[in-house]
Amino acid sequence: MCSYCGCHDITVIGRLMDEHEAIQNAAGELRRTVVTGGPEDVAAGVAALAGLLDPHVEVEERGLFGGLRDDPEFAPHIDRLCGEHVTLEAALDAVRGGDLTGLDALLRLLDAHIEREDNGVFPAAATALDGPSWDRITDRLNEPAAVQHHPDRVTEPRGAP
Repeated sequence: MCSYCGCHDITVIGRLMDEHEAIQNAAGELRRTVVTGGPEDVAAGVAALAGLLDPHVEVEERGLFGGLRDDPEFAPHIDRLCGEHVTLEAALDAVRGGDLTGLDALLRLLDAHIEREDNGVFPAAATALDGPSWDRITDRLNEPAAVQHHPDRVTEPRGAP
């Protein structure tokens, strides 16, 4: 997490960066559990990581990314990050299903993804978005709506039947 630009002081970004730290801690714990634990321990580690990652992705995509996608300069970067969310979800599902061969690739992608957000998108958002934009982002986060993971893929809100 960067600490030099002040974007952490913006409520939405600060929340997402704090969640990144918790996600990275859970990912590290999962890596250790795969080496030292049994199948039940690995399943619990995957569940813990998913339990942090799923709501985090929803906040990013429905809130901040929705606000940034309105700007054509940001749209390709946001589309890439949303595509990575889909890839991360699929890789996590494979690990959840017992296929540990992709765990290292999953964790590397997760680290690189967080790096791009913390040191790229978040500082850019802090300088590019104005007060009304932040208000719209906050409004989006307060609406119970379908979550858009990718421009071509709309899913029901997390926890929907």
